[in-house]
Amino acid sequence: MTGPEIDRLTTLLARLPGLGPRSARRAVLHLIQKREAALVPLIGALQDVAERVRPCGTCGNFDTRDPCAVCADPRRDDSAICVVEDVADLWAMERAGAFSGRYHVLGGVLSALDGVGPDDLTIPALEARCADGRVREVVLALGATVDGQTTAHVIAERLTAVAPGVTVSSLGQGVPVGGELDYLDDGTIGAALRARRPV
Repeated sequence: MTGPEIDRLTTLLARLPGLGPRSARRAVLHLIQKREAALVPLIGALQDVAERVRPCGTCGNFDTRDPCAVCADPRRDDSAICVVEDVADLWAMERAGAFSGRYHVLGGVLSALDGVGPDDLTIPALEARCADGRVREVVLALGATVDGQTTAHVIAERLTAVAPGVTVSSLGQGVPVGGELDYLDDGTIGAALRARRPV
C-alpha cells in the first residue's frame, strides 16, 4: 500500500516510546498531509537537535551549551544536588519547580541482571562533585524499584566514605496527592505508613 520511504518512517516512529505501529501510521499520514506546516519544520528541528544538543559535562542534562542552562544559572543552590536516573527525571523535577539546587544524572540504575555496576554509571563523577566541600545535601530521587533502592543504598555508602559531612536524603514515598487508599498497591501503603509524620 505504501512505498519504502513511508514504511521506513513509520517503522522509525513506531520505535519511539508511547507510539505503536498504528499511532506511527497516523503520525506519518498527518506529516505527509501537512507537509509545509508539520513535516518541514519537524525535519529542521530534528536536524538542529542532532547537530547541536549534547550532554552537559557537569550534570548530564541535554542542552546546546556546556554547562547546560541549569548548571550555568547563578541563582541555583550549589550546596544541594538532586540525583536522578535519567534526563527525563530531571525534566520532571524541573517541571514541578520544587527543587532549586543542582542535578546529577546517573544514566541508569545498578542492575546485577543487566551487568550494570557503579562504574557504568556516573557515580564516580558524583563523588568528585561532593568531595570539594561545597555540597551539603544530596537528594536521591530514584525510583522505588529494587534496582533504584539498591542504587540509592550504594550511593549513600560511597558518599559517606568520600564526603562524610554531606547529608544524604531521599524523596518521600507513599500516598500521592489526590490519591485514594482503595486504589493504591500494598507497597505504596506500607511506604506511606513508614514515612508517617505528625499532623
